[in-house]
Amino acid sequence: MPTLNYLEAAGSPFETGRTLGRFGAAAMQDYARHSPAWASVMHHRGTPAAAAMSALVRSRFPRVWDELQGLAAGLELPLEEVFLWNSRGDLWAMAPDGCTTVQESAGALRRITHNEDGDPAFAGHCAIAQCAVEGGVPFASFVYPGSLPGHTFAVTEAGLAMTVNNLRCLNVRPGVPRMVLARALLETASLMEVRTLLESSERAGGFHLTVAHRASPGLFSVEFSSEACSIVEIDGRRLHANHALHASLRELPQIVTGSSRHRQERGDALLAGGETVDPLHLLADGSDAVFPILRASPDDSDAENTMATADIRIGAGAAHIEWEVYEHPARPPRFHMIDGHASTEKDRRARPA
Repeated sequence: MPTLNYLEAAGSPFETGRTLGRFGAAAMQDYARHSPAWASVMHHRGTPAAAAMSALVRSRFPRVWDELQGLAAGLELPLEEVFLWNSRGDLWAMAPDGCTTVQESAGALRRITHNEDGDPAFAGHCAIAQCAVEGGVPFASFVYPGSLPGHTFAVTEAGLAMTVNNLRCLNVRPGVPRMVLARALLETASLMEVRTLLESSERAGGFHLTVAHRASPGLFSVEFSSEACSIVEIDGRRLHANHALHASLRELPQIVTGSSRHRQERGDALLAGGETVDPLHLLADGSDAVFPILRASPDDSDAENTMATADIRIGAGAAHIEWEVYEHPARPPRFHMIDGHASTEKDRRARPA
């Protein structure tokens, strides 16, 4: 599998964004700007909806707006285009962002194990980014070229752990783009702040989040759209495969692809087999050749492949969150992480399988 890179970004929001932009510039210029996904999103250039969404970000989340400006500068692309790209899941229900998450809350241990699924053309061009933004909370996040951190998986120095799954919502109204909300969540210091930010914001598209905090008990499944926000505490083990499942959102107009449905059914069946099923083994499952949980086919039905796997464990009273990032869930980890940084220099380099 292609190598997962390591990146450090620091400074003002603009400077941090510019570093992220420079990292992703080649992949965006060589591939993304010529892709069908880009063309679908750019149809919204100059529309009233896009203008309303950007105005909300500038007023509600000026630091994220500054980061977007830096991202555009580093990418050497117009800000409007970069903003639209970071609103792709709000403007286009079939944006190539999938993902599968195993959620486990058993006694004092909370565990979040997550396959990050995205556009296969970005393989080898993604990174674990260690970010220290002036005036904000340091964190580490999986990043795609041209995209804000936070809409994948991340752990912050403040003790927040979060993974994100796509929801393909059909009823989207102008609001704060879901990727901007996910980036803003990395600045929160508690689960209460997570709830307040999501419930008080004018939301556009939808996401599913799995969130936990080092200083608070509980593991939480969050689904939000422009219409509703639902937060459910996990008891035992659950799986989420990127479509809305909560009772209050079950009737949400959404697209449930064959892959999403089959990954959910297969994951639920494996978890029903007993506590001996390890989440990493589950996320490596390929028993369904058409709709595998671990996705590596160049002709995947949703045009998505598994780019990385995160395994995050949070014990009661832990001073830090220790977690691993895998290029393949059945191989040794690529990175050992402590909160928002790699634990040693050695861990930043590739290891043999």
